Amino acid sequence: MFFVSDIYTTSPDKFNTPLQKETYRVLQNLHIPFKRVDTDEAITMEDCVQINKKLDMKMVKTLFLCNRQQTVFYLFITTGDKPFKSKNFSNALGIARVSFAPADLMEKMLGAKIGAATVFSAILDKNNDVQIIFDKDVLAEEWYGCSDGTTTGYMKLRTTQIINDFLPFVEHTPSIIEV
Repeated sequence: MFFVSDIYTTSPDKFNTPLQKETYRVLQNLHIPFKRVDTDEAITMEDCVQINKKLDMKMVKTLFLCNRQQTVFYLFITTGDKPFKSKNFSNALGIARVSFAPADLMEKMLGAKIGAATVFSAILDKNNDVQIIFDKDVLAEEWYGCSDGTTTGYMKLRTTQIINDFLPFVEHTPSIIEV
């Protein structure tokens, strides 16, 4: 049985990564309310089914992508149930085909390991090296479910607060595409 804790509305007592600590610091500074749970390690969207039930929302799928030369990077946020097709993503942006960025670059640039990619990595991206791309279907959801920068902490926030409060604060302007 996959473990999902009770729901909390406060930061964890201890932080597992610097990104996780910064995520909660920024949310507190911006007065963005959230609900969160602690879990067993969740890596796949299938692992997120119990988290979705507990928090009564749909987890987004967050992918770290790059061009062949590994010089242009994208954080693509789509719905959890939508299969990723590189061709559709690339066509929507009018760019050459992309692939998944290497795990070591993900940890270095996003401060997260595989399974923990999150929009909150924008906190660490001071030079805007990563372009944040939203699937328009994510914006249609009232609630935004995502990792807190770990594979064992997940949260629910209002989608509008991610777009209107968090991203402007970290000086990232998202692109919105239809795939």
